[in-house]
Amino acid sequence: MEAQVSFRRRGGGVEDRLWGFVTAASLQSAVPWRTFRWYKGQRHYSGAYWAATVGDHVIYESRLDLARLLFADFDPSVRAIVAQPFLLRTAVEGKAHKHIPDYFLTTEHGPVVVDVKPRRRLSKPVVAFTFAWTRQAVESRGWHYEVWCEPSETELDNIRFLAGYRRDWLFSPDLLQDVRRADLDGVTLGEADRRVPGRAQAQVRAAIHHLLWKQELRADLTRPLQPSTRLRTSA
Repeated sequence: MEAQVSFRRRGGGVEDRLWGFVTAASLQSAVPWRTFRWYKGQRHYSGAYWAATVGDHVIYESRLDLARLLFADFDPSVRAIVAQPFLLRTAVEGKAHKHIPDYFLTTEHGPVVVDVKPRRRLSKPVVAFTFAWTRQAVESRGWHYEVWCEPSETELDNIRFLAGYRRDWLFSPDLLQDVRRADLDGVTLGEADRRVPGRAQAQVRAAIHHLLWKQELRADLTRPLQPSTRLRTSA
């Protein structure tokens, strides 16, 4: 498929390239093609989220966008996140079409282009058509294309909770080392904060949540986190 891409540089200005020749590194350093809008009575919940992955704010245009952003920030394979990364244009059966994906992710498995859409809207002809030609364009590069819908509410709630502990600088390196040295494999959350002697339980509990966010510790996030939840150490 022949397509063209336009993206904005951090220093200003727009670059236009043939889709087959743009590099993942160029898109990784792009700034949002469009930003969210504020107006009275707007239907969408827009804002900016501070992503630990990039150490900066990333915009979102809806609560569902924010949910995907949380999952991306939680994913240790993700190295960079760009919102509204580029404008993609092509012609299908002689008619011009354009689309701005929601996210561009740089991962250890390769680039991922993400569109976020409520599941109920996927069957709409215009949505299905747009996602079909976008998928064809993205996959022609050997990149991955993802259409992301509503996640498990429980898993989202857990990741949203752990995101409150995502900032590295809030945690003493010495405290984190003490928690890492403790034998927490198989220990419940309710017991774990008592396994680090000489430290305040509240501080230990917060450090455990931070290591869960970093996935140095793991737990079953498909179920609500509670005192009986058992921890696992990463292999």
